[in-house]
Amino acid sequence: MKKPVALLIILLLAGGYFGYTHLHNSAVDGDLVLYGNVDIREVQLGFRVSGRLEQMKFEEGDAVSAGSVLATLDSKPQRDGLALAEAKVSEATARLAVLRTGSRPQEIEQARARVVEAEAALKNAEQEYRRQREVTDKGLSSQGLLDNAVAQRDEASARLAASREALALAIEGARAEDILAAEAALAGAQAQREQAVTQLEDTQLKAPSNGIVLTRVREPGAIVAAGAPVYTVSLTDTVYVRAYVDEPQLGKVVPGATLTVTTDSSDRVYTGQVGFVSPRAEFTPKSVETPELRTDLVYRLRIVIPDADDGLRQGMPVTITFPPG
Repeated sequence: MKKPVALLIILLLAGGYFGYTHLHNSAVDGDLVLYGNVDIREVQLGFRVSGRLEQMKFEEGDAVSAGSVLATLDSKPQRDGLALAEAKVSEATARLAVLRTGSRPQEIEQARARVVEAEAALKNAEQEYRRQREVTDKGLSSQGLLDNAVAQRDEASARLAASREALALAIEGARAEDILAAEAALAGAQAQREQAVTQLEDTQLKAPSNGIVLTRVREPGAIVAAGAPVYTVSLTDTVYVRAYVDEPQLGKVVPGATLTVTTDSSDRVYTGQVGFVSPRAEFTPKSVETPELRTDLVYRLRIVIPDADDGLRQGMPVTITFPPG
């Protein structure tokens, strides 16, 4: 009785060993099959400036292309700000032009005329001084009149010196420091204008890439803050698949390797390429179905699907097959 039982145990062990060896060899020599999920990226879109919503041009489920205007704000405040900034640029440009050009010819001629006038006044004051000094020396005039003549002569001399300095300044033009300050003021005004242009452009919300509108968060007439979500868009360029591979099979998965991706909902076979292999190991997520134990460490993959279509949707489970070798 004991011999048949022992024989049966030996046969079962032999069969199990044969089956394990066959399964192990097929895993090594055949296709590597992994399981993952479609990982389409989503983005919440909002304005960089605050304001009142004027238009919401798309509904949920609409397809949008890169650069499409999804929504607009009332742009009157930004247009007014741009007009003010352009006026400041014009003012700063004119002020700099005045300093660079220097005095007009008429202003220089006026300065020369003042010099001539001051020279004549000084000449007349010196003659009056000499006359007063002669008559004072002869005792025919008072000392007070002589002192008055001296003061008038000194005043005329100072006025002549000031007129000559004014003529020199008119000929020389503005100081280099004043021109540099005017150039800096013009650069600041131009920067404010560029900022106003950017703010005006930011009243239009554009799609960053091709995609599908998932949610329409706001409606026209609402006051939105800067950065507040207005649309949620699922990006269709590019579609990725997130999968995991265990350490014994890691050597078969390298960046750039080609593979095929299939779904349960269609017979189409998509061609993919490994774009990223995580350098860090992690525990297998519960949503991943693999024949290995859940506690095994795995490495995350990102697979790029360049020929994706509407058959691949967010979170959809897929099967990834690596060809032998």
